[in-house]
Amino acid sequence: MKQIKIILLASIIILLTACAAPGPNVNFDKNPNINISSAKTFAWLKESKALHISAGFNPIVKVRIDKAIEQALENKGYTFVTDTSKADLAVSYTVGSRDKIQIDSYPATFQGGFGWGRGYYGRYGRIGMSTETHVRNYTQGELAIDIYDVKTKQPAWHGWATKKLTKDDKENIEGLIKLIVSSTLANF
Repeated sequence: MKQIKIILLASIIILLTACAAPGPNVNFDKNPNINISSAKTFAWLKESKALHISAGFNPIVKVRIDKAIEQALENKGYTFVTDTSKADLAVSYTVGSRDKIQIDSYPATFQGGFGWGRGYYGRYGRIGMSTETHVRNYTQGELAIDIYDVKTKQPAWHGWATKKLTKDDKENIEGLIKLIVSSTLANF
């Protein structure tokens, strides 16, 4: 009986964890050979600003990402300049999404009825004999921001964030963009 309670508790915890809408998964890498500590200005690497955008991407969302990156860097004390040759840093980004499938298997839940007699304890069989499988389709979005040292023309920093996109995210796209950009640039 104790094993069944443990299995049920573990299943509930896993289910609640899987259903929660987690924040973005953020990471970064920096070039140890490039010192940008004295940098004060930034510009876009290319006029288009993004290095790559998935086909069919909403151009209004792109403009929002452009503005969010500029604002986040200005909030960190950098000054935006329009001429890349006069900037200390050059910035670009890549954005896209990918449809994914998540498959989870759990031990079969406790089955059976309650009452007096043989069926009182239900049917639980042997542990490991049967499983329940749940299949979920979801979209994972990704934003990667690249910062280059203009003097050396070398990459200085690369940060990226991935997130499962929920219905709430799609309804509040501006808030999502600000969250992703600020989370990604937090380590810069």
